[in-house]
Amino acid sequence: MVFHKHIHIIIIFFFSINLFGQDESYNKHLYDGNINYDKDFLLAENSYRKAISINSSNIKAPYNLSNKYYEEELYDEALIRQVEALKNAKSNNEKHRINHNIGNILMKKDLCKEALEAYKNALRNNPDDDETRYNLSLAKLCADEQNKNNDKKDDKKDDQQKDDKKDDQQKDDKQDQKNDNKNEQKDKKNNPSKDRGSAKLSPEQIKNLLKAMNNEENKVQAKINEKKQKGVKIVTEKDW
Repeated sequence: MVFHKHIHIIIIFFFSINLFGQDESYNKHLYDGNINYDKDFLLAENSYRKAISINSSNIKAPYNLSNKYYEEELYDEALIRQVEALKNAKSNNEKHRINHNIGNILMKKDLCKEALEAYKNALRNNPDDDETRYNLSLAKLCADEQNKNNDKKDDKKDDQQKDDKKDDQQKDDKQDQKNDNKNEQKDKKNNPSKDRGSAKLSPEQIKNLLKAMNNEENKVQAKINEKKQKGVKIVTEKDW
């Protein structure tokens, strides 16, 4: 996303002042990691990991190793080491730098909402940092854009589910119709007399049937009238 190119990462090395103190081995590996930071990634990584294995509660090695991972675009590894350092951070300054860098890593992973919270945590420990405030504004824009896209996806998903449900219903209706037709044909085959008795007449058939019945009735009535007419005696008028 275009937002990422403006994000600043805070890379501050934790150097060891006394190489021969109580944590002599830890400090030596930390120093070797810093010396090889820009020269040899594998040597630097190996030195930092050795330091961490000696003292996992010291934030210097995991912090520096995380920054190197970030530069190498190994964002998952970078996030793990920053979180590891954050667990043991004590000062506000340390918490601020670590949360700031966690926000940057999350932005690289397109986790804008989570990055927004990380920047907020960074500002809680140092409200005056302009770079963190700037990155916070970018994270907010990114999170808003992602929310809009997610809403559109949800709406599209709902519409698709409605269409799928409608298609399923249509398929069910067609299948029911096929089953009804199949049962009807089977019933006709097994009960032919019933089929004839229960057949439905169309309006045109009913009209023709009534017309035929009316014609027959007229014929019968005509015959009756004819018989009556023959049986009637004709009365002649008598001439007085």
